[in-house]
Amino acid sequence: FLTLFIFPFALTGASAWGQQLCVGRYCVTLSERELTAEAGLCVVIPCSFTTADEFTPKHTIWYKCEASQKFCTDADIIFHSNKNTDKKAQAGFEGRVSRLEPDVSQKNCSIIINDLKESDSGSYQLRVTGELNGQQDLICFYKCNLFPLGLSQKPTVMIPTLTEGQQATLTCTAPGLCSGSVPEITWTWRGAGGTESYITGNSTDFKTENLTDVTQRHISTLTFNPSAEHHDTSVTCNISFTGGESTEKTLAVNVNREYFVTSEFFKEITISGVTTVKEGDVLNLTCSVESFPPSMIVWSKLGSDTNLHSYSGSARLVIENVKPEHSGQHICRPLFYDSGYMFTGHTKIQNGSGCVLQSEGLTCVCISEGFPLPTIKWPLLNQHTEYSVITTVLNHTVNSTVSVTVKNHGNSTVQCVSNNGNGEERENLLINNNLSKKDGKFCLVVVVLN
Repeated sequence: FLTLFIFPFALTGASAWGQQLCVGRYCVTLSERELTAEAGLCVVIPCSFTTADEFTPKHTIWYKCEASQKFCTDADIIFHSNKNTDKKAQAGFEGRVSRLEPDVSQKNCSIIINDLKESDSGSYQLRVTGELNGQQDLICFYKCNLFPLGLSQKPTVMIPTLTEGQQATLTCTAPGLCSGSVPEITWTWRGAGGTESYITGNSTDFKTENLTDVTQRHISTLTFNPSAEHHDTSVTCNISFTGGESTEKTLAVNVNREYFVTSEFFKEITISGVTTVKEGDVLNLTCSVESFPPSMIVWSKLGSDTNLHSYSGSARLVIENVKPEHSGQHICRPLFYDSGYMFTGHTKIQNGSGCVLQSEGLTCVCISEGFPLPTIKWPLLNQHTEYSVITTVLNHTVNSTVSVTVKNHGNSTVQCVSNNGNGEERENLLINNNLSKKDGKFCLVVVVLN
């Protein structure tokens, strides 16, 4: 912090600005007896002065000198309002100090010191030059001490709701409303374990907004298309000011998904367990899918219309007392991703519901949320006598999975109907009939006869 201490003067009252300090008929008014700011940013010292009627002010001069000096000298000048004078400001302050009111006749002695440094600590003095009864004169009003400390303010980082495939813009605003020099703003991405992550196709932009004559807001934006790789990473915005002062802020990144699963939406499918078993033994296989949000996994057997098992993120296929008919290709496949939603009292079919058609087996999943719990119906089943329906409930969400054998299915959608008494919703679910190698994982189960 930067602290301003005022040396003792006679206190003669308060004005709209604050305390008024007087010596005879010459007074200076300060907003506060103690000001605070931070290194790297700036400090505005608001002040005004009054003089005897016969004194005409011409220029204001600010100095920085040793506290032990009663009066600073020309070598200690940090600001002089007379641009034509040969009395130059100290090299370390040149260009960093300016006044808020250029017209000295307004008797406003306020100054702003930009790009504060810890080396700015010291004793400061204000003088006003002018004419008294036609003769040049000089008045010393007061001294003050400045003590800048390190920068503690953090930038403001705004991250909107991120959805895979939908362009998003992150915003970083530098702390403080003035610094003098334009800061450098950089973005850094970190993946799991703290390793640096690179985003392809991103673009950054920088702008400065002038709020008043002496205040500015510095903003940087980062625009990119979120993907699964960005989920569970972190982003850091770093602000570097002139003089070496810097500050940063890091936020976690989460990416939502709202679309039916395709092969590009998950990273890897793995099947673990022994696939060669003896007749009468137990078949125990586990399928895992790395994805965000977690996938619903369905085990099925090629040529069968039976949905063997399903679960979120990881699924086990357990068959006790295996028989020869259990031999064959078993398929582990993610059907959908459970996306976030806003809870309401009405029923709502969630994104991620959908259908898969493989061979002559059609499997559809419909996810509906509501309070009270909704019921899910499948108009498709009115045309079939052999089918299976599995219903699971979690909190206020119902998951209905239907499996049916179909031949020459001409429709591209299947309708799901959800009703909870507060309302009904119907949705046509898209049928995905392009099962590729990456869409699922196959394993061949062999049953050895005794």
